Amino acid sequence: MAIRWKIFALALLVAVVLALPQVVHDAFALDIFIRILLFSFIGVAWNLMGGYAKQLSLGHAAYFGLGAYTSTIMQVDFGISPWIGMIAGGIVAMLASLPIGWLCFRLRGPYFTIATIATAQALMLVFLKFRDFAWGAEGTTIPNLGSSPLMMQFETKASYYYVVLGLLALGLLITDRIEKSWMGYYLVAIGEDEDAAEAIGVNAPRIKRDIYMISAFLTALAGTFYVQYIYFIDPATAFSFSISIEAALVSIVGGIGTLWGPVVGTVLLETTSALLQSWLGSSTGGIQLTVYALILMAVILWRPTGLMGLIAEAWRHYLHRNPAHARTTHG
Repeated sequence: MAIRWKIFALALLVAVVLALPQVVHDAFALDIFIRILLFSFIGVAWNLMGGYAKQLSLGHAAYFGLGAYTSTIMQVDFGISPWIGMIAGGIVAMLASLPIGWLCFRLRGPYFTIATIATAQALMLVFLKFRDFAWGAEGTTIPNLGSSPLMMQFETKASYYYVVLGLLALGLLITDRIEKSWMGYYLVAIGEDEDAAEAIGVNAPRIKRDIYMISAFLTALAGTFYVQYIYFIDPATAFSFSISIEAALVSIVGGIGTLWGPVVGTVLLETTSALLQSWLGSSTGGIQLTVYALILMAVILWRPTGLMGLIAEAWRHYLHRNPAHARTTHG
């Protein structure tokens, strides 16, 4: 019976998100929905590494930027479709994660976090200097071809909505498969106590390397989508530290190490950001950061398991107060 409830809830959610662009036609609202889906996807990618394995990386902007620049260079210089460039960018990010991971995984705790920040910032400086290769600090605009689905360019925001929805579905599917596999159990063991995990035979370096590659690949896909959506790229945009922070923040608020945690966290934070922007206009910068900080402190102090932990607790409380429904659900 519980499985039926889950299938019904999932089917209802899918129906709502698929129908949303057909019902909502306001460009500003659709832009908010696209941002929610995009940062949910980035959070899902980060959560594989930072949530399940508890390796607090704040350098995922490195892979976001590598994916963005790979696809853009292939499109602008060689006329190759961003759909192909997206996969190529993911492969480049995976390959880059090998030496970066080899260096950073030698460190633990805050030292690992600082090292990941440094790698992302170093890559941004590299792309700032190579003006002939990557347009330097000025960046470049993506050639506007009008309606060209094969080049990932669409006339309506609804089309972009469905593309990023597909990316999020891919990220959730991969996470679900990993979570239920032996790798998922190994990741949780590493996150709880890496030394103890190695003592019982878990090859921690290999597991962390593999999950880092998967996380980097997915993050690079988001980078390609983003630059195609805004039609512009420069190092400050592609390697922005705020991307790394947002990826971690939505996962922590929603619930690290859970399938839906990054999605729930993104819905809360991006909706809050949109409401502040709507109410206060262009003066939301400092206020938005303050609100984000307050939400984060509240979660850490009162709900360390995030919003998903709160939802799970509320559901258990409901079943406790309604034993007949509990028997039906589990029966």
